[in-house]
Amino acid sequence: MNNRPRFESRELELLRILSRRLELPLKEENQYLFLQKGFEGELHFDRELQNFPDSFIILNDLLLESSNTHFQIDTLLIAGSTLFVFEVKNYEGDYCIENERWYSLPSKIEIKNPLLQLQRCETLLRALLKELGFHLPIKSHLIFINPGFQLYQAPLNIPAVFPPQLKRFLEKLKNTPNVTTSRNMKLAEQLNARCLKENPYMRKPEYNYTQLRKGVPCDSCSSFLTSLTQGYLTCGECGLKEKADTAIIRCVNEYKVLFPDRKITTKTIVDWCGGAFSEKTVRRVLSRKYIIQGHGKYSYYTEQQN
Repeated sequence: MNNRPRFESRELELLRILSRRLELPLKEENQYLFLQKGFEGELHFDRELQNFPDSFIILNDLLLESSNTHFQIDTLLIAGSTLFVFEVKNYEGDYCIENERWYSLPSKIEIKNPLLQLQRCETLLRALLKELGFHLPIKSHLIFINPGFQLYQAPLNIPAVFPPQLKRFLEKLKNTPNVTTSRNMKLAEQLNARCLKENPYMRKPEYNYTQLRKGVPCDSCSSFLTSLTQGYLTCGECGLKEKADTAIIRCVNEYKVLFPDRKITTKTIVDWCGGAFSEKTVRRVLSRKYIIQGHGKYSYYTEQQN
């Protein structure tokens, strides 16, 4: 039972949109690739859990706070009277451990020790559970999801699951006797309620409207769509066809992520889409999806309330 689906983080979404419309500085480009690779690893792990019985409660991407400290759990699985915390790593290549320090090979550049991150997460989760009135054992594991990963000189007792072990580990876990209880459901509800919507420490690169490329980026290959025929845009690079209405809404959503404090107007979205659509078309799509406020040239659009 997946009680909390996974979505890409706000930071990853922001960097992905920006990467299509300007050349990111090297630091932001590396951060984008790092976050994207991590997200792909998490999605891979999600697929491995798809066939788990409904009696297991799965919570993804929990951004929580305990003792005035923020921490994130990639995947939390509630099974019977036990909580399983999974920190998913999509590392690729060769790594080694020396004197409790982790290094990438062959460069031997030191990386953050993921075990310390896992231990910190478990400590803060235990404190939060106590605050909520729950006293359940926690079992934490590093999940190395990439088959191209190799770790040398790892201690035998390391709480990690390596790629060749993953299916065997999950099969054993899946067959553990388990019944969903009202107490477990209550815990899942409380953790969901305590989850923060956005990381307050999210790094946000500097950018402005004028420096961003205008147009409609392909939703598949990110090249810009140019050919509009019978209500469809076609990508000249990969051949993807997309309805004009869908492309407009997608561009509006990207605009909202990049400029959350700006008003959405017909002229703004026409310009944002690089003139690919007429004002009449954009106005029709916006009127269908949003609520118009004001009149004439001062009108703008807001979200419909559910």
